[in-house]
Amino acid sequence: MNIILLGPPGAGKGTQARHLVETRGMTQLSTGDMLREAKSSGTEMGNIVADVMARGDLVTDEIVIGLIREKIESNTQGGFIFDGFPRTLAQADALSDLLNQTGQTLDVVVEMQVDDEALVARIAGRSTCGSCGEVYHDVTRPQPENGACETCGASDFQRRADDNEESLKNRLMEYYKKTSPLLGYYFAKNQLQSVNGLADIDAVQTEIAAVLDAL
Repeated sequence: MNIILLGPPGAGKGTQARHLVETRGMTQLSTGDMLREAKSSGTEMGNIVADVMARGDLVTDEIVIGLIREKIESNTQGGFIFDGFPRTLAQADALSDLLNQTGQTLDVVVEMQVDDEALVARIAGRSTCGSCGEVYHDVTRPQPENGACETCGASDFQRRADDNEESLKNRLMEYYKKTSPLLGYYFAKNQLQSVNGLADIDAVQTEIAAVLDAL
């Protein structure tokens, strides 16, 4: 099963992707993670990525598609979760072509619906464990009093520099300009399903599970 998690920054895509990896044996394909991994891999594609990033240039869609192709061709067991890709209609077309070429299908696109004001409030209080990526929030899930992550025990809590109201609104604007057209694109293909991204984590997990189990 191959799926896309779609939603604005902070909707919880990464959290839900990790849960699907743990419970369904799927592989999360996060653009940022793939680029960091490729940069130090020493492979031909990795050397290309390292050179582009060293120059400070933007990584092209062709490079990202190339990295995704490597992942698909090396492991298809359990299926893939596309997290953070595609972001544009051109990328959606490129991903569709790649899946066709590799004999894969896209089973569903799960939209994590959110309210913008509530989303800004959620993200502005967010911090993560620098070791395992577990997410905490000043109001809804404060960092443990003993200073140790509940999941891995590390004490390296981090807060993104752009997790503030002004930066978030700019990121949301970019999402609505470039990525939200994908909702219509996948709706027209009868591949779009929506869940309430602002529900608590367990409730969102249950909604996503119901979507996947119905396929």
